[in-house]
Amino acid sequence: MTAEQQTAVELPKDLVILVNENDDQIGTCDKATAHTHSRLHRAFSIFLVDRRGRILLQRRSIKKYHSGGLWANSCCGHPRPREVTLAAATRRLREELGLAGALQHRFVSRYRAQVGPDMEENEIAHVYFGGLTDRAQPDPNEIMDTQLVDYGDLIDWARSDDGSLAPWLTLYIGMHRNQIASAILQAASYAKV
Repeated sequence: MTAEQQTAVELPKDLVILVNENDDQIGTCDKATAHTHSRLHRAFSIFLVDRRGRILLQRRSIKKYHSGGLWANSCCGHPRPREVTLAAATRRLREELGLAGALQHRFVSRYRAQVGPDMEENEIAHVYFGGLTDRAQPDPNEIMDTQLVDYGDLIDWARSDDGSLAPWLTLYIGMHRNQIASAILQAASYAKV
């Protein structure tokens, strides 16, 4: 076993990084407790964009412990303790969608959202954008479906509030609309698909 593999084995997979309002680490907590007790923790979200500027959305698997069946941005998750956020985003992109590629950090979003009965996301999320460089190969345990959506159509979808979008995606669109639009243009220039 290589040193890298050994380190990966030792990292706790179900712990999240608790942070203060400045995103300084103040401890760790298991993911379920963080969500049921609304503990502020670090997260990341990824938006992948094709050459036409469309965003790759994923429909979360029904098997997910919260927000199953809802449409969300390309990928999201939590860095593990001692894991750099960009490395975590790159790891989850590979695990969920079978994709690799350069990600650009575009903004940080502080939000709270109800994601199930007695469950809340209370996060400082680092939001990354990247160009879609290959066809997604979704892990069926994580993702039911994917689709490419024009940003204007996604804004209209979020406005309709039909309950089919993950709450954090709707919040991102409401709080960071112009930042997302700018990031889409840049990411599309790196896309190969």
